[in-house]
Amino acid sequence: MAIVIIGAGIIGNSTAYYLSQSQTPATNIHLIESSPELFASASGYAAGFLARDWFSAASTPLGRLSFDLHKKLAEKHNGYKKWGYSRSTATSLAETHLEDGEVDWMGEGTSRAKAAKRIAENDDTRPLWLAQRHGQPDIIDKGDGTAQVDPYELCQFLMSECRAQGVKVHQPAKATKVTRDPSGTLSRMHVLSTETSEEFEIPCTRLVLAAGAWTREIFMNLFPSSKLRMPISSLAGHSLLLRSKHWPPPSPDAFPQPLPDHTKERGNDIRNKTQSQPPCHALFTSENLSSSTSYSPELFTRLPSGHIYIAGLNGNYPLPALPTERQIDPSAIATLKATSERLLGKGEFEVEREALCWRPITNRGTPIVGPVKKGKEAEEG
Repeated sequence: MAIVIIGAGIIGNSTAYYLSQSQTPATNIHLIESSPELFASASGYAAGFLARDWFSAASTPLGRLSFDLHKKLAEKHNGYKKWGYSRSTATSLAETHLEDGEVDWMGEGTSRAKAAKRIAENDDTRPLWLAQRHGQPDIIDKGDGTAQVDPYELCQFLMSECRAQGVKVHQPAKATKVTRDPSGTLSRMHVLSTETSEEFEIPCTRLVLAAGAWTREIFMNLFPSSKLRMPISSLAGHSLLLRSKHWPPPSPDAFPQPLPDHTKERGNDIRNKTQSQPPCHALFTSENLSSSTSYSPELFTRLPSGHIYIAGLNGNYPLPALPTERQIDPSAIATLKATSERLLGKGEFEVEREALCWRPITNRGTPIVGPVKKGKEAEEG
């Protein structure tokens, strides 16, 4: 069986990785990526926040499975050092949660904290980088069901493992045409190298579409006569990567994997407090941009890098042909910087990266994972 996966982001890489663990030989697995830069959209520039049960009832089993797989992968490969896997204390500075978790937070443009199903009792797990003028955040989850990764580093790890297993990566390249055998089953994929202009064919009996926000366009190009219309659109989001003067991260060896359960005993100094709680924080809040407009900033700390990631300002920016053709909106960056000053303090941080990425969304706000037709599958979410 020859499997072709279009899209070498987090979904494509994860699919290839787990297939390579069970299929021999892995050389029958092909990854096709059109971008000249790997992980140039959401797979490299999204938040990397993980939650076990912040989903609607229909998606909860899939969310729990994903969360548990993340944990197992990190335990097996020392994910803390390699891609910053850490438990994370999720907090809220505003009443932005709903108890039943039935909400499309991304589609509504609100905080993902609305999807949380419970609010834990408050305690002294205040982020060290949060400006003192702000009150004590409410605790949503103390780290039992929330975690953090650096998505770019995770994708780098998965890609490295795939290559080591023999997965064939075609990048930068475009899938241009599929051919079928006399029975109508998929048999070959035509590929164009956009670097050398070379055209070639690879075997293809199973096809997985995992191209993020570009999935619908790719499906229409490969199957122009199909009546199926992928209900996938894109949502753009700007972000900043910060470094705070008041949050020096511990050494990479300070937290073994898996991280120990919380202890009720805490010392009086900051160091003991840090060791007795998850090292990362997620902070969800809200901010008024005008008398009639608001948005929901989200801040996530990452270890061992010591970065703070801020996002939440989404918009319908046109989807470029390639993620590397992004054009960052200066006004969006200015808004995020102003929010950072409010939350962290003016002059108390440095901006190390400005970014824009596109995420795939659906009309219902739920993922699409399932067969389209015999020999052809789609996977997005």
